[in-house]
Amino acid sequence: MNLGFIEDERNEFKLVLNEKLEKEVVGFLNANGGNLYIGVDDSGNIVGVDNVDDIQLQIKDRIKNNIMPITLGLFDIEVLNYDDKKYIRVGIAKGNEQPYYINKKGMTENGCYIRIGASAERMTKEQIENLYSKRTRNSLKNIISPIQDLTFSQLKIYYEEKKFTINDNFLKQLDLYTPEGKFNYVAYLLSDNNRISIKVATYSGTDAYDLDENEEYGFCCLIKATNRVIEKFEILNKTFAKITSLERKEKKMFDNIAIREAILNAMVHNQWQTENPPKFEIFSDHISITSTGGLPNGINKEEFLRGYSYPLHPELMRVFKDLDLVEQLGTGIIRILKVYDKECYEISENFIRVNFKYNDVNVLKEEKISNGNNVLSELQSEMLKIMKKNPTITQEELAQKFGVSRMSISRSIGELKEKQIVIREGSNKSGKWIILE
Repeated sequence: MNLGFIEDERNEFKLVLNEKLEKEVVGFLNANGGNLYIGVDDSGNIVGVDNVDDIQLQIKDRIKNNIMPITLGLFDIEVLNYDDKKYIRVGIAKGNEQPYYINKKGMTENGCYIRIGASAERMTKEQIENLYSKRTRNSLKNIISPIQDLTFSQLKIYYEEKKFTINDNFLKQLDLYTPEGKFNYVAYLLSDNNRISIKVATYSGTDAYDLDENEEYGFCCLIKATNRVIEKFEILNKTFAKITSLERKEKKMFDNIAIREAILNAMVHNQWQTENPPKFEIFSDHISITSTGGLPNGINKEEFLRGYSYPLHPELMRVFKDLDLVEQLGTGIIRILKVYDKECYEISENFIRVNFKYNDVNVLKEEKISNGNNVLSELQSEMLKIMKKNPTITQEELAQKFGVSRMSISRSIGELKEKQIVIREGSNKSGKWIILE
């Protein structure tokens, strides 16, 4: 079996693990990232390796201990199988603290490499100095937390659930301190109590004009907030059924895996330095998830949509990986684009937004009912009858009555408002519906 591609600026093949591991990894870290395959010959043929567990451990220890600056969160190791042959893929992201170098050789021409074409080449003194001058100095790990009296009971519980050993060096191992020994901004995000507000907003219509609900999920450990947002969308995504004379068809409003990956991407890659959290918005016909910050430096839109990227905050990525929230680097976007077209992405200099249109999941008959000059679905027609009889009924009560999701009711009401058939007078809880025609 052949991998089907050749060695190039993104891929390196090694028959066995050898002394060049650090050189190849440093080369990818200082360029745009890539993949190192072990157990594959120079022609891309899968040969396989023995003692896979031992090799994985060696790779992890060597990358972690023999390369500087710290590489945690910038690589992942995956064991692949073909025809009873096991081989290893080491995925390496572009580093955000370039230049990286082999520790024992220092930040010199003998220790710094960069991937050029199909090989790792030594960097010149000028290249090293140029990269160092551009090194990110406002990374989260170097920003002092605005609060120093931090606790981490929530984070420790998550780690204990994954069978990690919690000791006195736990916080230091997660790189939660600045070089001066103070809690950094990563610690702030992962602490039990912070000032980070993370909201899920629900709108009645197709735009952000008519706010229906604004739920708060923040002010806690970012891991807890992330899990709560994921759970919110999982509950929202109910199964709809359409019964015909021949069969019963079931369909979800949206793809759970794609939404989950978009939430995780927003949390991990958000430009937290701006103090603007991700936005999660639910509209009557789609969901929008927006993170602050545009494309990573050196990555264009085409490469981004192919899964080539690097974690802006490797310390956060490391924690999310430890807790099995994310898997390999860059796979989230690939999973999203397996289900949705790449046009779902809006990318600008200051934000990345992904929009998920709902599936066609009207649970009632597709038959349309005429209402004057308007054409209503059967659901909308039945809703109007109930609103006339009980003007104070809430959207939640309507959802329960019809056995559909609250989002389906919200979407239908949004359409009724746009057609100027119904308006809401007063608040969502204590107001009433006014039927205009």
